[in-house]
Amino acid sequence: MSSTDSAALRRTALDALHRSLGATMTDFAGWDMPLRYGSERDEHVAVRTRAGLFDLSHMGEITVTGPQAAELLNHALVGDIASVGVGRARYTMICREDGGILDDLIVYRLAGTEYLVVANASNAQVVLDALVARSAGFDAEVRDDRDAYALIAVQGPESPGILKSLTDADLDGLKYYAGLPGTVAGVPALIARTGYTGEDGFELFVKPEHAVELWQALTEAGSPVGLVPCGLSCRDTLRLEAGMPLYGHELTTELTPFDAGLGRVVKFGKEGDFVGRAALAEAAVRAEQNPPRVLVGLVAEGRRVPRAGYSVVAGGEVIGEVTSGAPSPTLGRPIAMAYVDAAHSAPGTAGVGVDIRGSHEPYEVVSLPFYKRQK
Repeated sequence: MSSTDSAALRRTALDALHRSLGATMTDFAGWDMPLRYGSERDEHVAVRTRAGLFDLSHMGEITVTGPQAAELLNHALVGDIASVGVGRARYTMICREDGGILDDLIVYRLAGTEYLVVANASNAQVVLDALVARSAGFDAEVRDDRDAYALIAVQGPESPGILKSLTDADLDGLKYYAGLPGTVAGVPALIARTGYTGEDGFELFVKPEHAVELWQALTEAGSPVGLVPCGLSCRDTLRLEAGMPLYGHELTTELTPFDAGLGRVVKFGKEGDFVGRAALAEAAVRAEQNPPRVLVGLVAEGRRVPRAGYSVVAGGEVIGEVTSGAPSPTLGRPIAMAYVDAAHSAPGTAGVGVDIRGSHEPYEVVSLPFYKRQK
């Protein structure tokens, strides 16, 4: 990467700190982000067994406020956002008029008429533009707050203990997919019990000027229990093991939520019309009558790693496509998520392989997720 390319990338408030830790940096959705600090495998294992610290400041925060904020979000998104209680969060999607997925989102209800929409970095501008366009006629304001937040995640079984040592917020009472305002190491934060790793953990939304102070406090508090800084590379293998979809891989504008096996996020019973409703109603019927390809897990019998776009085969025919693939540190074998024809989607289906550069490597079909933490 040339210096001019690098200069064009956005940098988080933690950029200098990442470099001081020797991070390998990479361009991710126009941001210069840490890919890894040392061994991807070690970082992955730390999150599964102890704790990991992530900079997620590239995510796109959009605030929606006003008397009709809930009505706007119910119109703009496929979920029933009006029914989300204050202090709770919901996983949902924003779709095109034709039902194609523009992005998957988490929406936090911060107050009666205030919501925080968190979009994927690669789609933040698309989501912002869509929400602004869809806000016409609603007494609500859509505000681009991407520069107002840094986002730090602490994930793994030791994360509650680490955070408890730095805050008097009621973490025991904080449920999964909930958030509360609090102070962590003296820094005002929105403390959310959410994450993308399959482990218990927290995401901390803070002002960018507080990010370094908070990161250092978490590092110090976590060091006795083995917390390590973690990059985007292990975040990808963690979410893959946990069977969590990644936009651009398992979710695209070519797929509706029903095609992706996530039709449950579409709430036809909510009040009012919403963008994509008619197309999604048709997609729901289509999926019922003629099941689309099913998202499954694949576990390698050999050592070769499948990658996105590789064909899934059976009996000499192409029956699907890999959407994500990587070595799994937890399983000790390569794994993949793939959309396959319904006839080959049952766990244990025999004769399924992945075409890796012309060689049909044998794979076992398994149900997702590959990994589920012990409660």
